[in-house]
Amino acid sequence: MLLYARGSLADVLDSEVLREGLYSALDKLGPRRRVIALPPDFTRFHGRAGELTCQARDYYGSYLTDVLPALGTHKPMSDAEIAAMFPGMPAALFRVHDFRHGFETLGIVPGDYIREISEERVDYDWPVQVSKYLARGKHDLILSIGQVVPHEVAGMAGYNKNIFVGTGGSEGINKSHYIGAVYGMERIMGRANNPVRDAFNYGSLNFASRLPILYVLTVVGRGTAGQLVVRGLFIGDDEECFQRASELSLQVNFEMLEQPLHKVVVYLDPAEFRTTWLGNKAIYRTRMAIADGGELIILAPGLKEFGEDAQMDQLIRKYGYNGTPRILAAVKENADLQANLGAAAHLVHGSSEGRFTITYCPGKISREEIEGVGFRYADLKGMAGRYPPEKLQDGWNRTADGERFFYISNPALGLWAVAERFTAK
Repeated sequence: MLLYARGSLADVLDSEVLREGLYSALDKLGPRRRVIALPPDFTRFHGRAGELTCQARDYYGSYLTDVLPALGTHKPMSDAEIAAMFPGMPAALFRVHDFRHGFETLGIVPGDYIREISEERVDYDWPVQVSKYLARGKHDLILSIGQVVPHEVAGMAGYNKNIFVGTGGSEGINKSHYIGAVYGMERIMGRANNPVRDAFNYGSLNFASRLPILYVLTVVGRGTAGQLVVRGLFIGDDEECFQRASELSLQVNFEMLEQPLHKVVVYLDPAEFRTTWLGNKAIYRTRMAIADGGELIILAPGLKEFGEDAQMDQLIRKYGYNGTPRILAAVKENADLQANLGAAAHLVHGSSEGRFTITYCPGKISREEIEGVGFRYADLKGMAGRYPPEKLQDGWNRTADGERFFYISNPALGLWAVAERFTAK
């Protein structure tokens, strides 16, 4: 049931409107005595989930007993990140999700169904896994809070992805990512309905329906002066709120371009992007927009690693971002990739498929390491001098000597494409 819905391309929802909307929905639920909040981690800071989590704490007081950031495979949040994203929240409320050990399997989506929805690209069962804090916590409300925005694995972020990936187990995360990668990222991104979401929905309907989940979904875009604003808030316990948020997100976060882009410069905020695991949003959010033979330059002052943990980092260094055919072949031939299909999916997502060049300009990693995984390398200081982020505006710009290029200040906030690539099936 949809408990609250407000949003449009012109709407601006300030903190008071967010609070009023959240409280309106929670009032309709009636009293709750044991509540857990599932916001995303700091890498999704801009979605305003931190603020909404704090508002939920204000509403429920001591009845909000747990906050479990939906890390998925990401690093645990630091104390500084928690303080910045959840100001005033007691540190004792926070739990850390362990995707390798701290989960339970609620059920199994059969391989026949996965084979059907993936058009026979994969043939395995998919385990419906969630954090032990959800499975055993005896909460009478699970607040799943997050931003809906185009996403490389699930088409659109948010909704039950926050449950099955954000608090999922390693096998469930790996296999869901691989379904999307082999089905084709260009066929999934920006689409609310796709094979990965079908698997999630099957899990929600058949195995997770006993969990008292309420989804709190935001849509965030840029205002007229370039500032970030909330354009929509949708709250409910079923798919309707997600579909409504997805429809608005496509209006707010998706830019359909008339012509392919020949040069794109993307900036990665060092507070948000320290690995290619996250920083490759610069690639997969622009891949459908860049022309054959084009160039993508990524200014990454905070980049210091490839993976979010040592195991993933090692696999990326071993196999590199070398395109779908080579990665799929490597999966067939190597047990370490077979055991880490999420890493294989990430390597697919982070490739240009040989269509355009990718030049990383890292702050804390060497030329040899960058070139070792298949990217080009350029000096950050020199490139930031030619393309100074502090002086650029999102969209078209020119260098001092007249070179025209397209600039993106935060790839996490959108999706860029040309029609022929976005509509291709």
